[in-house]
Amino acid sequence: MKITSAKVIVTSPTRNFVTLKITTDEGITGIGDATLNGRELSVATYLSDHIVPLLIDRDPANIEDTWQFLYRSGYWRRGPVTMAAIAAVDMALWDIKGKVAGMPVYQLLGGASRRGLATYGHASGRDTEEIFDSIRSEQEHGYTAIRVQSSVPGITALYGVAAQSQSSGERYDYEPAQRAALPAEEDWDTRAYMRHIPSVFEAVRNEFGPELPLLHDGHHRMTPIQAAKLGKSLEPYDLFWLEDCTPAENQDALRLVRQHTTQPLAIGEVFNTIWDIKDLISEQLIDYVRCASTHFGGISPLKKVMDYAAMYQVKSGFHGPTDVSPVGFAAQMHVGMAIHNFGLQEYMPHSEKTNQVFLQNMTFENGLLHPSDTPGLGVEIDEDEAEKYEYANAYLPYNRLADGTVHDW
Repeated sequence: MKITSAKVIVTSPTRNFVTLKITTDEGITGIGDATLNGRELSVATYLSDHIVPLLIDRDPANIEDTWQFLYRSGYWRRGPVTMAAIAAVDMALWDIKGKVAGMPVYQLLGGASRRGLATYGHASGRDTEEIFDSIRSEQEHGYTAIRVQSSVPGITALYGVAAQSQSSGERYDYEPAQRAALPAEEDWDTRAYMRHIPSVFEAVRNEFGPELPLLHDGHHRMTPIQAAKLGKSLEPYDLFWLEDCTPAENQDALRLVRQHTTQPLAIGEVFNTIWDIKDLISEQLIDYVRCASTHFGGISPLKKVMDYAAMYQVKSGFHGPTDVSPVGFAAQMHVGMAIHNFGLQEYMPHSEKTNQVFLQNMTFENGLLHPSDTPGLGVEIDEDEAEKYEYANAYLPYNRLADGTVHDW
């Protein structure tokens, strides 16, 4: 079997997605996700100009060889654009291999290690009553673990709070990237945030009791010592994890956080390769790997990093927002089904328009996700539907402090 064509599809049903579709001489197709929120066209161009010509006439069965070729032959390695492009190829080849074998991809990765994937939903509010209502709504939808984000007095706009206004009309926490010529500016005050968040979790625990697993995302906004202080202050409320408590580029920063708090830590959604996270795993400075298949080079490296993490009792907590397309989400579901050290899967349902473009077979029942037993990834793209939605320029917001300094968003 040979690859005869590879097509880059850019579509924007409520948000932008980049999809690679590979076709073989036997008519078998596979698709992969290359979406990079706010930089989608960079990946699309990288694929069209540099990757697609290299795929023609290659054997689609040689997934590992193709991955290594694309990673090593470019010389300038890593980075989100390169790794998202390689991820799309990797996913598409696993999709083809599953279809040829007549099996879902997780069976090719070693078979199922569980009946389905435990998930967490996203609750938020501008005050405690709104947060309580949001938590109850997520529970009614079947989620058995809940991430809690809250507005903070003195901060006008805040990441993760659904009820904030958004130009697209979508929930702010599901799509903070606004369709505009320039990114939106938001404000930030770390001290106000650190004073307020412990009181939010105290109220939630008093309302919902000790059994409900609760999570919180700091979104890289704190210094290491601030993150350590917040982690310590949240210990009485027994969080399942504290996510992205400090910027992830400096792996040593997590060492300081670990010295001061027993709060479980999750990190990795902005990581692109094993080199970004290996020391955090081997030194057990984190508890959950948040990497996403789309930004980490695909299924192949994500499975490898989790096999490495298993040696250190570190579990998965794969990134699952709506800026990972249904294709990328399916890819990491298959990894989650196969690995032994699965932890928890983030799940944000896509919009109705997105689900009309990406035809899916996954199920969400009794709090468990399953990618389906459809051969391959279990997702197909309706190209006619995709053509209805042209790319729309969109940027994630950015933060400034009160004195005008740009801060981590």
